[in-house]
This record gives sequence, structure tokens and C-alpha cells, in this order.
Amino acid sequence: MTWPMVKLGGLVIAHYGKALKKENRNESGIFDVYGSSGLVGKHDGALTYESTLIVGRKGSVGKIVWAENGGWVIDTAYYLQVLQPEKLDLRYLFYALKKADLRSRTITTSIPGLNRDDFYGAVIPLPPLEEQKRIAAILDKADAIRRKRQQAIQLADDFLRSVFLDMFGDPVTNPKGWEVKNIVELASSDKYSLKRGPFGGALKKEAFVDSGYLVYEQYHALNNDFTFARYFIDEEKYQELKAFDVGEGDIIISCSGVNLGRLAIVPKGSPKGIINQALLKVKLDESKMLNEMFVSIFTHPNFKREFFGDNRGSGVPNFPPMSTFKEFGFIVPPLEMQQQYISLVHKVEQLKVKVKNSCELSDTEFNSLSQKAFAGEL
Repeated sequence: MTWPMVKLGGLVIAHYGKALKKENRNESGIFDVYGSSGLVGKHDGALTYESTLIVGRKGSVGKIVWAENGGWVIDTAYYLQVLQPEKLDLRYLFYALKKADLRSRTITTSIPGLNRDDFYGAVIPLPPLEEQKRIAAILDKADAIRRKRQQAIQLADDFLRSVFLDMFGDPVTNPKGWEVKNIVELASSDKYSLKRGPFGGALKKEAFVDSGYLVYEQYHALNNDFTFARYFIDEEKYQELKAFDVGEGDIIISCSGVNLGRLAIVPKGSPKGIINQALLKVKLDESKMLNEMFVSIFTHPNFKREFFGDNRGSGVPNFPPMSTFKEFGFIVPPLEMQQQYISLVHKVEQLKVKVKNSCELSDTEFNSLSQKAFAGEL
């Protein structure tokens, strides 16, 4: 079935949001505050009191957010008013705009933006109102299934945090009185068990070859993906930089940027190689601290807040100096308790893999359903 394609300018008014300083946002406020990325706080006032759609015009350009009860919209976004509700269902418009490629209509500048006239020039299919409502109801049901599966992953993470707190307490305040050791005391006796990556001058691009020893990058720590292989060095360069080599079971930690402190354990079967300048390598003595226990402590929200919360006052966050890192205190529960907790972690992670696979299937099914809906094939 073919439906007319209608420009948004004849269907809606895109109102500009208004600036609202962070200090004027009140978490006890009645109304939600939206920006281009979605919900950003609360406020005592609102620009609209009705259900509306938030459209990112700066920052998260083209992102569409549903605002059930209206609210305040800051000046990085538009909020929409339907001109003729008897011709256009707002919930249908929500899905139609998600389907539309609004990002392709952005202005190419140093800061991409979505001009209102360009937004008005975008087109959407416009079936009869009852058909719009039917499509929206079908997609709502499919999207609800998707979101429930995504929430299951969050619940699994919340469960593990709850178990950690019950077994070990806060890793910073240490209410259970566990022994505390620094990273030097927990590290392996190997000479280079704690090592920051080489200075940039020691590993220049001209040293890279097509194959050989892998250069581990931040990507590996951020994504826990050890199939990625982009840069290699030869035997001679590897021997020169052998102090920075990476082995199975080593922990690599991201040392700069917004993903500061993200880490991963190098799995079995990973290629031999070295870390680059943006990583820190840690080789633990697992008779004292299990790798996965270290990861659980290091990634605990309170631990991260204590040691990285201020980002060291830098515009570009960086890992603290090694002398400071060596002063970090890690609780060291008995090894048997560590093993008990990690065993539970493994079981939950296996469950999460199944749920993630189910989420991917749900995404595929939703996208297929959406494609059929806007092609008039439902």
C-alpha cells in the first residue's frame, strides 16, 4: 500500500527550547528537563504541559525522545506541537521520526546542527489516522518487549552489586574490616608486573608492520574485544619494548579520555604483543587477589568516585601518576570468598549473554516490523 509522503512543515510546529542553567535545575522539581540527549534534570517550571516529542538540534542531532508529560526543553532541542491532531497521531509521529534520517539533514559545521527549515523539509508517510494508531500500537508492544529484555540486563547488574555489597561491603569505607593492600602488594613478583605504556616517541607509526607482535590499544580495554588487530611490530621492536609485553591473564586499563579507568582481562589464546602509551598493564598474584575480583572492586561506583571522580582536575581526564596509583587501597577478602563471588558472577554473565542475544533478536524483529509498518505491509 502506498501512502502520501508529507513534509513535516505542514504537520507540526517545532518550538525552540529555552536555556536553563544547571544551577537552576532542581532535582526535587515537578517537571522533567530535556536536552538533545534526553532527560537532563528537573525544574519547577515547564514550557509545555502536554505530551510532546523532543528533537535534538545540537549535540545529539536528530535524536527523538518521548516526553509523556511535557516539561522544560533546553535550547539544544525542539519540542513539537501537532497542528491537526485529527490528521496526525503523536505516537505514530514518534516512530516515523525515528525511521526518518534526520541526521542527513544536518548543517555541516564544526558543531553539527539541525536547522528548523531543514527539519520542516523532511517527509514522512501519512496513512489515515486509524491506521497510524494501529501501527503505533503494534510498535509499542514490540518496543515494550525490547525494553523489558534490556531491563533484565540492568537487573542482573544490580543483583551482582547487591551481592557484592552484602558479601564485602563498601570497598572504600571497608565496614567489614577486610585487610587492605596496595597494588604493589597485590602484584605478581614479575619484574614488569605494573607498567604504563611506552612514551609516544618509543612507538611511532613508522615502526608498525603488516604482521608480527600485536600492539594492544585502548579499544581492547574499552570493548573487551581481543579479536581486534590493527597495529603490529616486528621481533626487533618487540625485544626493545619487551618490558611492555602483554600475556594471558594480564589486566589492561585505559589511562586517558572519557573512558578513563575502563579495563579488561587478556583472555587465553590472545596474541603476544605490547601495550601502547594509553594503557596500563597489571599482572596480579592471584594467590592474593583474583583478576575478576580486582575488576569488580576497581569498577565499583564508589571506588571509581573515590579515585577518579574529580578527573584529576584535567580538561582531558588522565590516569593518576603511578606513584599515586600505588597508594590506592584495595580490600582483600579471603580467597575462598572471592572464588565464591566470582563463581556467581560467571553464572550471571552466562545469563546476560543469553539475554543480550535475545535483545539482538528483538532489535532485528522490531526493525523488520517497523520496515513493514511504514511500507504499508502490516
